[in-house]
Amino acid sequence: MKQRLVVVGAGMASGRMLEHVFEAAPDAFDVTLFNAEPRGNYNRLMLSPVLSGEKTYEDIVTHDGDWYAAHGVDCRFGEPVVRIDRANRVVYSNAGGVPYDRLVIATGSAPFILPVPGKDLPGVVTYRDLEDTEAMIAAGLAGRDAVVIGGGLLGLEAAAGMAARGAKVTVIHLMGHLMERQLDPAAGYLLQKDLERRGIRVHCKGATKAILGKGRVEAVLLEDGMVYPADIVCMAVGIRPEVRLANDAHLEVNRGVVVDDAMRTSDPAILALGECVEHDGQLFGLVAPLYDQAKVAARTLLGEEAAFRPVQTATKLKVTGCDLFSAGDFADGEGREDILFRDPGRGIYKRLVLQDNRILGVVMYGDTGDGAWFASLMKDGTDISPMRDTLIFGPAYQGGTAPDPLAAVAALPPEAEICGCNGVCKGRIVDAVLGGAVTLDAVRAETKASSSCGTCTGLVEQVMAATLGESFVKPAAQAMCKCTGMSHEDVRRLIHSMGLKSIPAVMQELGWKTVGGCHSCRPALNYYLISEWPLEYQDDRQSRLVNERNHANIQKDGTYSVVPRMWGGVTTPAELRAIADAAEKYAVPMVKVTGGQRIDLLGVRKEDLPAMWADLNAAGLVSGHAYSKGLRTVKTCVGSEFCRFGTQDSTGLGIRLEKLLWGSWTPHKVKLGVSGCPRNCAEATCKDVGVVCVDSGFQIGVAGAAGMELKETQLLATTPSADEAVEIITAFIQLYRESARYLDRPYKWVAKVGLDWVKSQVVEDPVMRRALCERFEISQSVYRRDPWAEHAAPTERAKWGPLADLTLEAAE
Repeated sequence: MKQRLVVVGAGMASGRMLEHVFEAAPDAFDVTLFNAEPRGNYNRLMLSPVLSGEKTYEDIVTHDGDWYAAHGVDCRFGEPVVRIDRANRVVYSNAGGVPYDRLVIATGSAPFILPVPGKDLPGVVTYRDLEDTEAMIAAGLAGRDAVVIGGGLLGLEAAAGMAARGAKVTVIHLMGHLMERQLDPAAGYLLQKDLERRGIRVHCKGATKAILGKGRVEAVLLEDGMVYPADIVCMAVGIRPEVRLANDAHLEVNRGVVVDDAMRTSDPAILALGECVEHDGQLFGLVAPLYDQAKVAARTLLGEEAAFRPVQTATKLKVTGCDLFSAGDFADGEGREDILFRDPGRGIYKRLVLQDNRILGVVMYGDTGDGAWFASLMKDGTDISPMRDTLIFGPAYQGGTAPDPLAAVAALPPEAEICGCNGVCKGRIVDAVLGGAVTLDAVRAETKASSSCGTCTGLVEQVMAATLGESFVKPAAQAMCKCTGMSHEDVRRLIHSMGLKSIPAVMQELGWKTVGGCHSCRPALNYYLISEWPLEYQDDRQSRLVNERNHANIQKDGTYSVVPRMWGGVTTPAELRAIADAAEKYAVPMVKVTGGQRIDLLGVRKEDLPAMWADLNAAGLVSGHAYSKGLRTVKTCVGSEFCRFGTQDSTGLGIRLEKLLWGSWTPHKVKLGVSGCPRNCAEATCKDVGVVCVDSGFQIGVAGAAGMELKETQLLATTPSADEAVEIITAFIQLYRESARYLDRPYKWVAKVGLDWVKSQVVEDPVMRRALCERFEISQSVYRRDPWAEHAAPTERAKWGPLADLTLEAAE
């Protein structure tokens, strides 16, 4: 006698399970198949081609009416199950009950909807099934603005499909790079480049604040204030198991319906499989493990022994013609090593993660032909020691040559600027070399390249080497770090010349030897990108050292010190009360006046920082940046206002300078002093920039120091005008920002480039000076803001606790 088998959900997993059941025992069950959708099984992986117009629904059907009829399946399509009566073994839809001997729950997953204002507006859709796909097609996409929220696989498929139908598509992704679960930052960067080449705009690190519109969606507003117009918004920010039916039936449910190895739920008569289940704490979204579950479930239904054993799944993805491959675990970890291959010209990136000479993970972009071979080595745990030297080149490798370190320079166009001081482009240098200038001095004499500040010297030598080939012996340059053979100056110049605007872009295009850089190069790259592209580059907080990440100085016991800013060293009774209140409220063990005329609150616990910031912000105080590679303090004396010897308003000038310069990131910390007379009570002659007021005006000195080394300032300029003094100082700071190596204090930088060259830029050339000031002001339009305020919001505070609560973060 046949058993009664009821299946809830006609997805790919349950469809494959029925195939196995009918193949093994065609007469074992009378099957009733419920599905909320008004249709049977189709290949959901092919929704993207349907959206783009390459295929139709009929092309992706896997089980048609004839198949169901041939196997005697009672199809209840468009008839969702509303209840399971486990005691009497009956499932109910709105049309009535159907008894079962065995029940299989395969309800799949549901799309996650961001709880933002406007989420229910007409024009906001998800991307999960054929109805979603048809809704996007029906919207008439040609020439319309479409926004996809979510840069995972589903979101990118939706973006590609809508773009193929003529929509102007923008992808907004919360994380720093696309498909962060499958790809590392370098591969994510290449994917973004490919998408942008296809006309799809990508905005990473974009947090959706609201969907705007009156009666219908009109735009998407991000937390950073950016607004993207939208005629349609596709929400593709993640999925979660559809467990409502199982919950109502009082089956064991965690994140998904809990099943054992045989796919049985907590009720032995009921099985579950697919995206709705949780096995050994794991959820599943890729089709390969779902098909394995289907095979096990079929054998369990037939009374055979079977066990589901998840294996690491190698995934070869095809997103809008972009070749991707990822498998295994490619996160950083102790004892892990990387083998990298980058070919910037062809957009190829390969990375193998090794531990104990065995492959743990693989990420490939652009050339994925050897992916299956790598995955096989990983699955088998093969010891790769004998082939380690050539492993990255794949099974067919028969030899090879070392990557060309000059490839990036050779790829520069002739008009690419090499020497910014003298406006010399690559083509001019190449012409000079071909004309007989085969030494650096000859090139300098011929073109003036490298003859001013000298920061482009390494790059000029590389252009010569690329032009002369083996006949040029390139002197070894001091590399930035072990991750690259290039110097700081070369990297800065190439960031500008090649228009590189992210850390992954720099690492990929300049052939970084490591996956994600190191503690030395990442902060430097982050600074160089901020300095070069202040309006476009988004600061990477994770690439900052701990003090800058937490906006406070970490102390030897793990607590922090907090230093509110007091402009020019001047404060008020109200500010002092606010500081005192904060010290009492958070039990600050020490309150100390610093040498820079500020109050230091020492011994603050990390978890108290956000609340303390909020209190100090509320009192009008902003961060003193005492932790930063940026402006620290402007120390002043009381000057002509109170001092009998003061010649100028040194206090006012100090406050003016501090309010102008605060917030700017610089290669190293910068300290200023303004003294009202040559008695120099503000100690201005040992600062990075010091002003000594005299009867005739202002003497501006630079490149002083009073730390590990003692340096007296050198006279940069004397001017009768306070306005001109401010302009010269601003231009000096900007020139330092633009041309110094990261972690070089101004005195080290001036020693390298020469004070005469600095004077020629910021004192003797008023046009250059104003241009420097304008560029400084542009950068400050972004960065003259208090970083404390960003993290003081109540919603951010949980992240600063001893253990961060990540449970409320949506999956991407």
